[in-house]
Amino acid sequence: MSTLYMVATPIGNLEDITYRAIETLKNVDVIACEDTRQSSKLLNHYGIKKHLISVRARNEKTSAPGVLKLLDEGKDIAYVSDAGTPVLSDPGAILLQAVRGSEHKIVPIPGPNAFGTLVSVCGFIGKTVTFEGFLPQKSGKRKKRLEELLEREESFIIYESPYRIVKLLTELAEINKERHLLLGREMTKNFEEFIQGTTTEVLENMSTRTTIKGEFAIIVAGKE
Repeated sequence: MSTLYMVATPIGNLEDITYRAIETLKNVDVIACEDTRQSSKLLNHYGIKKHLISVRARNEKTSAPGVLKLLDEGKDIAYVSDAGTPVLSDPGAILLQAVRGSEHKIVPIPGPNAFGTLVSVCGFIGKTVTFEGFLPQKSGKRKKRLEELLEREESFIIYESPYRIVKLLTELAEINKERHLLLGREMTKNFEEFIQGTTTEVLENMSTRTTIKGEFAIIVAGKE
């Protein structure tokens, strides 16, 4: 019986990784990656040389049987997404489904994720928070989902790219101008930034920037 390890990796700063994760990556036979080029940066930083295979969102369904075959051959495998915890708005779910019905073990190696990182510096959420991740890209579905989330009493967390962050904040402000939120940009990296305020205030801040870079995570306060 072989083991599939679901390994959390840094969301930015390469030092944000557990000893257990490093030892796991050193000891497995194969590392399956969302992007082998991205994962190679982390592995090179820690001097880890392993056979890498690609298991990304676009090929996960077709590549999962290959991973299962390697497990059947007695190889232990680690799966890593580009950053953070696999499956949490990252690939990995289809791979898990393929392996779950086999005799092989599935072991989580917990660690960084943007969700927990942002929550740790936010002081206005209550006991319950909804993790939404990435919203639908189509405007109609996107707006409808935002309206639903803004009607709920618990805070919610969404992820967004630099290409759509102003659009997202505009949509939020159109629905509720005064809702409080905390925006995290480039968390754990050199240009880490947190912006807190109403939807209107944060929109004004981001709208004045000539260039917008980095990945974003946002906590929006629940309805009072």
